[in-house]
Amino acid sequence: MKISLSLLIATMALCACSSQTAPPPGPADQVANAPEVPPASDEGNSAEEAYTPPEPQPVVSIYEDQPDTQPPPIEVDWAPPPMLVEPPPPPPQPTYFWTGGYWGWHGRWVWVHGRWAAPPRPGYRWQQPYYDHRGGHVVFVGGFWARPGVEFVVPAAGAAIALAVVLPGVIAGPPPTGPEGVFIPPPPGSRPGLIVPAFVGCPSAVVIGAPPLIRPGMRVTHNHDTTSTNTVIDNTTINNVTIIAPAGAVATHVAVNTNVPAAAHLAAAQTPVVRTLAPQPATTRPLETYSAAHSIALPAAQSVRAEVSPQLAHPVPASADLAAQHQQIEQQRVAQAKAAEEQAAREAQARQAAEAAAEANQKATAAANAERSQQQAAAETQSKQEADLAAERNRQQAVAEEAASKKKAAEEAAAKKAAEKNHQPQ
Repeated sequence: MKISLSLLIATMALCACSSQTAPPPGPADQVANAPEVPPASDEGNSAEEAYTPPEPQPVVSIYEDQPDTQPPPIEVDWAPPPMLVEPPPPPPQPTYFWTGGYWGWHGRWVWVHGRWAAPPRPGYRWQQPYYDHRGGHVVFVGGFWARPGVEFVVPAAGAAIALAVVLPGVIAGPPPTGPEGVFIPPPPGSRPGLIVPAFVGCPSAVVIGAPPLIRPGMRVTHNHDTTSTNTVIDNTTINNVTIIAPAGAVATHVAVNTNVPAAAHLAAAQTPVVRTLAPQPATTRPLETYSAAHSIALPAAQSVRAEVSPQLAHPVPASADLAAQHQQIEQQRVAQAKAAEEQAAREAQARQAAEAAAEANQKATAAANAERSQQQAAAETQSKQEADLAAERNRQQAVAEEAASKKKAAEEAAAKKAAEKNHQPQ
């Protein structure tokens, strides 16, 4: 009896456990053109874990002469390094684009320094570089100028892509760590090899203000905004992007869910958590677009060092201080968003002023052309009238001369007749 009762109690306990099993998770938000990143678990992460800044890294910094057609894709065995910090100067003209400020390939990953550049022809726009994690490798397409009506063509799955030629003596880095699909390099100071899933056309600089990654988990999504003109990707106006990461994925151990400007120059102007300044190129002469057919001599590498903020240089504080830290981060985010809006407003005002000046100049030119046309028509009319008067005077003079000639001939004929009559015999 006791044995039967024990078996019954055990059976009821098992049924109760089965009935309390958690339901499967619902569908997660999908990142455009990239698979969803599973949240990094916070279990096993010590609250006292301190951030270790990266060792100084050698960086080759260049200016690049970007093409006006989409470059062919190449396959690289290792991931691009974490982003560098490169605050842009004010734009010289409202129509200029901020290009560069990203990792490109020239026989190794090199830093393509940012600069303001005018489109090569009217209507052309700047296309951001493309990174794609496929089977432990990186498919890379450099930035280029896209002519009107031309959109970026994503390299097809299964297509034959040329392997990147590696310069002699270059040591490969870690392979991309994270889900497969479109990505951008991680925030400054992140662990090498980590990637951030994003969407096609996403500027790499959007993660400049994000905390460094210590494991996979950060992702970038975009928000459609038809009222802004910050940047247009695939004919879609994108004003801001959203950066999301669980606490266990970032060095601050504070979950990230923030909006940042999508325009490359506004994103690059964010305040970094880890400040790793991009070195200035040794020469202002742009290098030709990369081609595996002929290599180009690169300048010497320069050492870059990370400057770590105080909250990362020490263990994470207690929960009360974590709330204050989170509030401070939120205040910084609000300040950055306000600064971005003010910058966008100034650019819009400058653009409107430039358009108004161009329109006024166009009207003045049209008025001047109309006045010149009127003056030319009046001059032509006056010239024609003068020519007609001169022709009439010449005609009248010719008629008068002809009449005088006829009169003279008649008088001579009459005189001749009179003389002949006087000489006739009587």
